[in-house]
Amino acid sequence: MSETARYDYVIVGAGAAGCVLAHRLSENPRVKVALIEAGPPDSHPFIHMPKGLAKVMADPSHIWVYTSHPEAGNAQTPEVWVRGRVLGGSSSINGMMYVRGQPADYDSIAETTSEDWSWKHISAAYKALESHELGAAETRGDSGPLNITLPDQRDTLTEAMMAAGERMGWKIKEDTNSPDDIEGLGYAPRTVFKGRRQSAAVAFLNPIRSRANLTILTNATADKVVFDAAKRAVAVEIVRERRREIVRGGEIILCGGAMASPGILERSGVGDPARLAKLGVPVVHANANVGENLIEHRAIIIQWKLNKDISHNKKYYGWRLLMSAMQYYLSRSGPMSAAAYEQIGWFKTQPGLNRPDAQFLFAPFSFDFDKQRQDVERHPGMHITAYPLRPTSRGYVHINTLDPNAPPELFTNYRATEADRAAMIGAVKVARKFVQQPPLAQYVECETMPGPGYDTDEKILEAYDKFGTCAYHAVGSCRMDRNPEHSVVDPELRVRGVSNLRIIDTSVMPIIPSGNTNGPTMAMAWRAADIIRRQPMAVAAE
Repeated sequence: MSETARYDYVIVGAGAAGCVLAHRLSENPRVKVALIEAGPPDSHPFIHMPKGLAKVMADPSHIWVYTSHPEAGNAQTPEVWVRGRVLGGSSSINGMMYVRGQPADYDSIAETTSEDWSWKHISAAYKALESHELGAAETRGDSGPLNITLPDQRDTLTEAMMAAGERMGWKIKEDTNSPDDIEGLGYAPRTVFKGRRQSAAVAFLNPIRSRANLTILTNATADKVVFDAAKRAVAVEIVRERRREIVRGGEIILCGGAMASPGILERSGVGDPARLAKLGVPVVHANANVGENLIEHRAIIIQWKLNKDISHNKKYYGWRLLMSAMQYYLSRSGPMSAAAYEQIGWFKTQPGLNRPDAQFLFAPFSFDFDKQRQDVERHPGMHITAYPLRPTSRGYVHINTLDPNAPPELFTNYRATEADRAAMIGAVKVARKFVQQPPLAQYVECETMPGPGYDTDEKILEAYDKFGTCAYHAVGSCRMDRNPEHSVVDPELRVRGVSNLRIIDTSVMPIIPSGNTNGPTMAMAWRAADIIRRQPMAVAAE
């Protein structure tokens, strides 16, 4: 087994969190940083074309594929979750929605962890990392490494959607991320700049690739963390070009995400002793919380056929698709430069709530479900993706083999609680009420997915089971908490029971943010760098 150079920090996973940490920790030229990514460099052209995301998400050379158990919440039909296996991680294949979450989310995290994670600190992190099209504001940045823009395609249908929201009593927001925790909607901020995807690799790695103290290893799958006799993390064992290598570090930082970080811990001997014994893994530290507490947004796509040809469907097939592609390659503009969704909104699924508990993503086109959503319908259509924001059901993810490339066991456990079922039903009812509002209603011919037959509460839940989807927002599987009995990491992200090992990614979030998780992950990683750097740096073991 070969050994690479020794580093002060070894970061495992070059996704949203890993790229931010590499950017910040390597600012000190006296610190040596290694960033390890299982996938290839982000050179595929469809990664950088925003509307190329469907092609990349279906490319096995750039994704991890996770298949869930058949269970009640998926109509006994296994569901496929994917994550980015490429430089930039899932930020290189996602829908490019830039959603901060609500201030109360972070204050709730702080209540169970520490003040380090309160909105006060996270809002400062957002301001520092952003370069927002709307310019600087109290909590909005204009000179950070991550470029944020707003959609530039606005037409009859998108404006009708905005007007319908106003008729619902929702506020039209210029910046939908303004921290006010109210019902509202607007054009969705996105990680797109000059027609190209702003992945974490583009924003945080590209500007610093020349730093002599930063080493980026691609096509290198992390197998496990290596510990010494004192339970200190001293290295990461990786597989690269079918050879095993040891990458030594003073501190190891896992950034594999909610699906991968628990597996790395379990292969390393940190987890439930009974589970590890079945796999023949010696226990380094017993912690049954590893892989548990998995939380995910359960989404449903609701579609309508329109009676007037004002949708964007025609732009995505036939000769118009060729024109759209030509426009993109000539000017980096047009339909192919758009993110997954044009507009976004937050609302309450029932009266009396103190803040919105569900999210809409609005799209002026409709999917062809017979083609697994890889194409659009040939008639005019639109859709809404709807999901409750703060589910209380919990699943799990665990390895069942020591192969680092094998998918883990995934149990989603959607809608296990009455509160989740009520919010799911409420979200669909609000969506149907929304499309009945003028002037949008005049363009709607009929609902086609799930369809008017799914009209009772029971049938709505059946639609979620049969047609629902994950939102690609899984969190919580290496939960952070001040209580050792309920957590995998402490409030400073240190893995409990061992030393020199931290985790910062969606797996540590004790609650799921109110919306998409790419932005929150970057902001929490930015904050994590402050926490890491305020402590003495460990020395890489010989």
